[in-house]
Amino acid sequence: MSTVIKSIKTQVVDVPLKQPFVTALRTVTTAETVIVEVQDSDGKIGYGEAAPTAVITGDTTKSIVSAIEDFISPKIIGMPLDKPDLIKETIDDVLEHNSSPKAAVNIAVNDLIAQGYGVPLYVLLGGTSNEVVTDYTVSVGSTDDMINQSQQYVAAGFDTLKIKVGADDELTDLKKVTAIRKAVGSDVKIRLDANQGWHAKQAVVAINRMEDAGLNIELVEQPVKSSDFEGMKYVTEHVDTMIMADESIFSVEDALRLISMRGCDLINLKLMKAGGIDNALKINTLAEAAGINCMVGSMIESSVSVSAAAHLAAAKRNIKYVDLDAALMFSKNPVSGGYVSDQNRIELLNKPGLGF
Repeated sequence: MSTVIKSIKTQVVDVPLKQPFVTALRTVTTAETVIVEVQDSDGKIGYGEAAPTAVITGDTTKSIVSAIEDFISPKIIGMPLDKPDLIKETIDDVLEHNSSPKAAVNIAVNDLIAQGYGVPLYVLLGGTSNEVVTDYTVSVGSTDDMINQSQQYVAAGFDTLKIKVGADDELTDLKKVTAIRKAVGSDVKIRLDANQGWHAKQAVVAINRMEDAGLNIELVEQPVKSSDFEGMKYVTEHVDTMIMADESIFSVEDALRLISMRGCDLINLKLMKAGGIDNALKINTLAEAAGINCMVGSMIESSVSVSAAAHLAAAKRNIKYVDLDAALMFSKNPVSGGYVSDQNRIELLNKPGLGF
């Protein structure tokens, strides 16, 4: 008899952050997340996670738990693990949207499958490497506060900073980024994330002025509203700096549309948006075919789903950028295992599955 999915459990966990996480969209002081355990009939447990980020995905803690317990679980409990594609298709098809709960169960199922083969998940996905190097995010704040954050993270060993902008007008953002560049020096890479905070012409003005000032910005992430595909195209065409799509791309269909429009230079893959590892892989394959590199990022997530994202990033050569600092922001981690971190390095454990 083949091994089947026996049970699925959810647990809501609240963990204070070391300091507030502030973007153009929201302020977070306590991370609330849903840990998922999928157990098979052999007793193995696969771990997954869903981060409620209502302002981006539309998913709340209650909706995540309901989607998993009331819709996904009844459909996949009893399904054989030797038919993984059928399980994953069932997760995708059981209800519309709800990308975060789908991601959590998809991650856990992939964990179980890799455990079944006795290999780390990154090996099953492609096996390019067992480690990745992440940036660290500088939250929105006053100029002095953002300078202090930047210097703190550089002193801690991070050579790439992701600066949150878009909460102020473009000239204020320009002044802040200029001050940060002066404070950290020319050797530190700087990425910007506007979190949809600018409109298209405003973004072009801001980015062009940063180019003229020689601030050497590596990339700018999601400068305009997620639905403004024409705006993304306009910004991409009118600046030299690479433009990355984040909130604009949840699905393979979104990626196909924006890529066909030549509306971005890069794509940020997030498991909570894509609905899990498999759909993120599809978007990455599409991007790679179009000559577009990807980043793997996360919401405010613990080491469970950050581990899954790191396994994805480590497995695929087309994923050139990594933004997986979220678990480092937690005052404590709700689970242990998955990986070890040393400054900006995330090293995946040589254990089956995700390593928990």
